[in-house]
Amino acid sequence: MSGNLPHPRSRWPISRRTSLKLLGLGVGGGLVWNSRFSKPRPAVFEQDTLDLPRRVQSPMSVAVVGGGLAGLACAYELSQRGFSVTLLERAAQLGGKLASWPIAAAGETFTMEHGFHGFFPQYYNLNSLVEELELSQNFVSLKTYAVLYQNGYRPEVFRPSSVSFPWNVVDLALASPNLARWGLNLISPDHWQVFREITGFQAGSSFERLESLSVADWVRRDFPRGLYDLYFLPFAKSSLNAPDQLSVAELMQFFHFYFFGNPEGLAFRGTHEDMGTSLIDPIARAIERTGSKILTGATIDRLHWQQGRIDSLQYHLGNGRTGSTPFWAARTSTAEGYEHFKAGDASFALVDGATEAISLTCTHQGCTVKPAAGGQFQCPCHGARFDNTGRVLSGPARRDLPRLTVLQHTAEGIELSAHPQDSAPLQTLKADYYVLATDVPGVQQLFARMDGDIDRGLKHRVDNLAVADPFAVVRFWFDRDFEWPHSDFTSLSGYRLTDSITLYHRIQKEYIDWARRTGGSVIELHAYCYKEKEFPDQQALLATFKQELWQIVPQLQQAKILHRELVNQKNFSGYPPGSHAERPATDPGGVNLLFAGDWVKMPFPCGLMERATSSGLLAANAILKREGLQRRTLQSVNPEGALSMWTRWLPR
Repeated sequence: MSGNLPHPRSRWPISRRTSLKLLGLGVGGGLVWNSRFSKPRPAVFEQDTLDLPRRVQSPMSVAVVGGGLAGLACAYELSQRGFSVTLLERAAQLGGKLASWPIAAAGETFTMEHGFHGFFPQYYNLNSLVEELELSQNFVSLKTYAVLYQNGYRPEVFRPSSVSFPWNVVDLALASPNLARWGLNLISPDHWQVFREITGFQAGSSFERLESLSVADWVRRDFPRGLYDLYFLPFAKSSLNAPDQLSVAELMQFFHFYFFGNPEGLAFRGTHEDMGTSLIDPIARAIERTGSKILTGATIDRLHWQQGRIDSLQYHLGNGRTGSTPFWAARTSTAEGYEHFKAGDASFALVDGATEAISLTCTHQGCTVKPAAGGQFQCPCHGARFDNTGRVLSGPARRDLPRLTVLQHTAEGIELSAHPQDSAPLQTLKADYYVLATDVPGVQQLFARMDGDIDRGLKHRVDNLAVADPFAVVRFWFDRDFEWPHSDFTSLSGYRLTDSITLYHRIQKEYIDWARRTGGSVIELHAYCYKEKEFPDQQALLATFKQELWQIVPQLQQAKILHRELVNQKNFSGYPPGSHAERPATDPGGVNLLFAGDWVKMPFPCGLMERATSSGLLAANAILKREGLQRRTLQSVNPEGALSMWTRWLPR
């Protein structure tokens, strides 16, 4: 009888491999169910298991170039560990995209910045700095976050959460007034593919599949239209990259960090005061208390490579070109009333009949000023105005544009020399490590100013970094307030230009005080990534902003505009299809040069301010590791999507 029994293996209708998968599904299902009641903890990215020294024992020096959030985070961590840090920032103010400056508006003095910034609860590394510096009192919770739509959808409202995926999606669906219009049909293979990608993010495989495709191309397929209108479009643009210029893999990473892998919800905090007062200045003071140096108005003239390493850098302070050595600038164009010339990344104007040329590098934050009405020049980034001799007419710039003597004037160009009184002495800085923490245009300019034994492959990768479409902010002062039933910061979708509205008179102290005294209001509109061909100048931007504001807040059409400030710039990092593989990492390896900024390739999901902060701390950790010191523990959301353990087995 026993001879007729089947082989023991044949008793199982499924293979061992399949049974293990099913066991994994069961365990995973239990974990998912448990996540409804137990909030997941942040994932630890870097944490040393050994108890290593925290402070360097012998003198070590670090030069950090760039005073934005990435450079400040790096300089802060290293200065607290005993390194002698010199931070060099070209602008007069620290902060980069978070910089603040005084302006005159409505008969008073206010503080202007590059636009409202939200601090999300999953900004674990940035928030750890805030807590470490005891700055939590500088922040205010906005409690809810709304998205308004022009194309007929009802407003969506996001709130703090205590659950992770899939329960945050369940809660969103139950609360969504547009659920019937999501358009997601999991019977459709294309819709199922979308669902798997957004819930099963894996850095390696997701980038392999999706990096070569733009978001705009992806959604041209059979895509759930409601999901695109309601969530994909507004959140894609909030990455500061337009859908036609953003890779799908980067968007999936962005979605994973901000929602599908995030158990914290989408509500966030703002600052009681401007970003400089609330965050940037306290970090800078903490750096300087250690004896480290911060130099503003510092322009890097040269970075010298020797034997495969950075040997030194040279810089000068102020606006004058180093020394009085003559140099040539090539003619690039001729306009009514003046000629335009370039030398490297610097631009100059020679007004008809003048014997001196004007440097067109704005003395505020280094943008290139443009011709304006009446023969004047205006900074397109922050609005400073200069007359035809370069003299400041209105801020935020405080210093005149430098003037240079014209030594020769030919059909091809002009030979220029700085005035001896304007020239700045060249200074040399040698350090053990160098961290480049500028924006993309800045790091590309620095590589253009390198000499010696340069790493050509690294230079090629830096040269290929992309810059996103321009970003614009306009802030209006009105003579009256208005009813607004939505969140104080609200995303907008479906408009030609405007992507968000912020009610500053309900968030920041100086604006709240002004509104109480005057009965007025202060409104800010953002355009995250507009097309220059559609809006070629500030007049086109302002006209469209005002037209759309009347649609968003009709009652303000009868109000009087007391003042307005326009900020627009083109220096945000781009993440186009095909760019991820060649994007430099924080530590390129083997040299004393490191990178920081939201443009570097990150080893864990993050975005915007958290990406900049984390990159600076990663650069600091790389130096700490090389010196045998304890690294700072860094955290992130779970690096993989909650359903990746299942979707990785399914055919695609």
